[in-house]
Amino acid sequence: MNILEVNGLTKQFGGLTAVNDVTFDVERGSITGLIGPNGAGKTTIFNLVTGVYKVTGGKIVFDGKEIQNEEAFKIANMGITRTFQNIRLFKRLTVYENVLTACQYNANYSLFEAMVFGLVPEKIKRNSRFYREEKLLKEQAEELMEILGLQDRRNFIANNLPYGFQRRLEIARALALRPKLLLLDEPAAGMNPEETEKLTELIAFIRDKFDLSVLLIEHHMDLVMEICDKIVVLNFGCKLAEGTPKEIQQNPEVQKAYLGGGNNA
Repeated sequence: MNILEVNGLTKQFGGLTAVNDVTFDVERGSITGLIGPNGAGKTTIFNLVTGVYKVTGGKIVFDGKEIQNEEAFKIANMGITRTFQNIRLFKRLTVYENVLTACQYNANYSLFEAMVFGLVPEKIKRNSRFYREEKLLKEQAEELMEILGLQDRRNFIANNLPYGFQRRLEIARALALRPKLLLLDEPAAGMNPEETEKLTELIAFIRDKFDLSVLLIEHHMDLVMEICDKIVVLNFGCKLAEGTPKEIQQNPEVQKAYLGGGNNA
């Protein structure tokens, strides 16, 4: 049972082919790694899957439905969320405000109710659907901060957080949209070995906690080899290899192209 199937995916920018006839799948409930040298096409694939770029050729099937060239917001509504290689937060808002803003996606009240009940006294709000929904959203934000280890930094301005906690905050916001498939673009970038180890444990935990499938891009091979059920290797926009961590470690073509003869595996 695959949550995501990528078949013959191709993306061209003018005369440059960034992704060339790539095929792989992500099994439901799995953690799949997408690795390769810089410029191999990894983030381009993320942008194609999430609707940031339009597909030149091939198909993307998510949860049984073709989604290539759908609008990005529609793909997010279907259940695919992501983080970015360059962190994107509301940098002048607090940690809590960042998470709560993302949780608003789950609100079931109308824009009219938000405008009206946002201005009336508290005692009038208490019997409204708006009040009940707001209470649930705040509880969801609190839970996400607790899970991601952000509670004691709830009032920190996002831009003032240490880098590792900014990464955690970005993951919390992605989880707020209740995805079926979570795409993580270099989540351990800039982290020291201790932070990377904690992140490894966290990714496995949230996969189980939220019943997710995960597709991640990462250059930290310790993280990739420890956490991934399957790894897809790209090189110059093409798929070079696919297999279990052990199979990838032992693949001579992968060692030559990416893992430095096996020394970094």
